[in-house]
Amino acid sequence: MTKKILSQEDAVTWLKSLEDGSIDLLITDPPYESLEKHRAVGTTTRLKNSKSSSNEWFKIFPNTRFEELFSEIFRVLKKNSHFYLFCDPETMFIAKPIAEEVGFKFWKPIIWDKVKIGMGYHYRARYENILFFEKGKRKLNNLSIPDIIECPRIHKGYPTEKPVDVAKVLIEQSSTPGEVIADPFFGSCSVGVAAFEMERNFIGNDINDSAIKIARERLADYLPEQPQESVETDEIDDIKFTPQLSFTLA
Repeated sequence: MTKKILSQEDAVTWLKSLEDGSIDLLITDPPYESLEKHRAVGTTTRLKNSKSSSNEWFKIFPNTRFEELFSEIFRVLKKNSHFYLFCDPETMFIAKPIAEEVGFKFWKPIIWDKVKIGMGYHYRARYENILFFEKGKRKLNNLSIPDIIECPRIHKGYPTEKPVDVAKVLIEQSSTPGEVIADPFFGSCSVGVAAFEMERNFIGNDINDSAIKIARERLADYLPEQPQESVETDEIDDIKFTPQLSFTLA
């Protein structure tokens, strides 16, 4: 089954289009519900249109849909694989038991230390959780890596943009070259960039127009030489983003 590298549709709908056990690693950062609360009280201009940000706000993925999302993620992941979910502490308490209910083993929250403080009023946020789940049993590639990843947050980037270097740590730990990494909410496509730079394959989805545009721009180095208009089309099934890596989604 050949699959488009980049898709634009509802995340759960996209996951349902994938075959059982076809993904080696899934890393994602949904636009979780609590972000809307921060945006509503104006704790960060990066989450809204303002003089300091031209970003269009993205559609929230409600907590009530976590069960169907995690069920589909569990289904498409291969046996003995990992799943990483970026979220804030509020969402962690909601997401963890639902993911466990559908079959994942929860190991721990990994802390992404952003080095500088971000949004909030009381004890302003300097970190974000990355929930570490497992399907079956897969050993990490390096057992000496700590559970705190220090990496400065992206300044004035895409809303909630994650650094490529953070994604690289997770990819290095939980996959090998040539395997397929997926992200159903790719946003700025940091996971995709990290995957291709580390000689993995990548497929991803996002419903936001801006995300699709940014992903195409960031992954342009992995496109073969071709007319610009063919890059802009939605019909990209035949585009190979890594000339060295050709794959068919099983």
